[in-house]
Amino acid sequence: MRIEYNVAQELSTKAMAIHNCQKSGHKEWEQIHADDIKWLIEQFMPSGSGFDSGTKMDITQSNDKRLQFYTSFHHINENGMYDGWTEHSVVVAATFQGFDINISGRNKNDIKEFILDCFANSLGRICHVMDGEHGLNEHGWYFDKEWHKREGV
Repeated sequence: MRIEYNVAQELSTKAMAIHNCQKSGHKEWEQIHADDIKWLIEQFMPSGSGFDSGTKMDITQSNDKRLQFYTSFHHINENGMYDGWTEHSVVVAATFQGFDINISGRNKNDIKEFILDCFANSLGRICHVMDGEHGLNEHGWYFDKEWHKREGV
């Protein structure tokens, strides 16, 4: 049976695994889960194209019902010149329909709608398939581009 997990589900699972490792003192597995989160953030979450400082996840504030992220956006004016930064906290709550995303920070140039779209798309991407197929990387994940190649398999 093929079971697909999106980025939000994997980040949530890994955050809870870290919390459990901290409670039980399993430092080695705590680090493995932290490395997996780092890899997921690097591969799937907004970075570049205005998100010039990338995306950071607050593991202490994240759990099985909520994910907490921090990001900055580097704005460009109508002349193509950099026009300052805005700082944002992005809180994602699980719902039966997907995600409820709340973005704090200044809404310069109506950037919050763009940030919401970027985070919703990133968090909804399929990143992990459990079915024993080949093509997994060293962490056991499919890259999105690899997943599209395997669509009909």
